[in-house]
Amino acid sequence: MSGDAPTYAALSDGALMVLFANGDPGAARVLTARLLPRALGHATRVLGDRAEAEDIAQEAMLRLWRAAADWAQDGPATPATWLYRVVANLCTDWLRKSGQSALTDEADRHSDTRPGVEAQMIAGDRMAALDAALALLPERQRQAVVLRHIEGLSNPEIAMILDLGVEAVESLTARGKRALSAALSGKKEALGYDS
Repeated sequence: MSGDAPTYAALSDGALMVLFANGDPGAARVLTARLLPRALGHATRVLGDRAEAEDIAQEAMLRLWRAAADWAQDGPATPATWLYRVVANLCTDWLRKSGQSALTDEADRHSDTRPGVEAQMIAGDRMAALDAALALLPERQRQAVVLRHIEGLSNPEIAMILDLGVEAVESLTARGKRALSAALSGKKEALGYDS
């Protein structure tokens, strides 16, 4: 099994989907390891609720596996883009159903590297301030900003995920960045940034 790992690692997400659809459980494990953390991170940022984000990420992955049989490797969307779109839609549904705005979640503040205590506190404060400012954004702006500036996706990928035009994505991210900047501008010194 471990001898197959390098082979899987070299494969695209679309190729792994096709392998899974043909009954290869190893492809599913590799694809899950690649995509689930990203789906969970996106849902956590949008919802601000780690437990709900875990449920949404799991539901999105289940939907991905159900779609595997019909997956076209050379289709218009990559599995990651498709998954982000499902996560975005599930988050939208949850926010509408719950009527809640996103809240910060302290459980999502872990790091693989261990900086000093002061650096951890500053980073924690910065993340809490960012999460609070993100929670103030309208849902679509928040999703666009998170996908672009935190997840690092391109505007065309975000457009596909949110079912919008590229120009609409550019507008959402620009307005979201301005709103974040305004919300955080008075906190630079408190967050350890030079004025």
